[in-house]
Amino acid sequence: MIQLTAAQMGLFIATLSAAILSPGPGVIAVSQGAFALGRRHALAYGWGLALGASFWCLFALLGLTALFRAAPWTLATLKVLGGAYLVWIGWQMWRHAVEPVPQAAAGGMGFSAGMVLNLANPKPALFYSAVLLSIFPAVLAPADKAAIYAVALSVELFFYTALASLMALPLLRRRYYAAKFWIDRGAGLAIGLLGLSLILRH
Repeated sequence: MIQLTAAQMGLFIATLSAAILSPGPGVIAVSQGAFALGRRHALAYGWGLALGASFWCLFALLGLTALFRAAPWTLATLKVLGGAYLVWIGWQMWRHAVEPVPQAAAGGMGFSAGMVLNLANPKPALFYSAVLLSIFPAVLAPADKAAIYAVALSVELFFYTALASLMALPLLRRRYYAAKFWIDRGAGLAIGLLGLSLILRH
């Protein structure tokens, strides 16, 4: 039986929504993908991002916080590996900015690619660990953990579905074609700097 209160769940949803709305590599990648490839490809990528982020919630519920406390080096390792991957993603976006808008069949915007991007970014792990500890009781029943995970996954899926749908509108896509070079360079720089900051702060 679920013991969580409506107030706890409401606070969790509000906190998660505010965090997702802040600019990050997932938002940048889905926006760029929707502009360049259209809604269908961006949706698959966004759903991968949502599932990847929700896994961090699941890991936190199953004891990721305890792991970080028992073995602090695991967090440092995650930051270095995740940062290196984000730097690589940023460099690829920067390097390919001079190329034409990719065709809809282009690779790299699939479900698995989105999931890997968020799994490589340890920030959701830190976020979920802190939020879960601050909002919910330290000891949770299996049903409570399942409910929290279901809510987290639903919020993530809703946000990325809305983002991919809005950013694929024809008017926005036409404007992207005219500004592709600068959008790609800006997005690549933002993701690369995020990855670099993760490495430097480990």
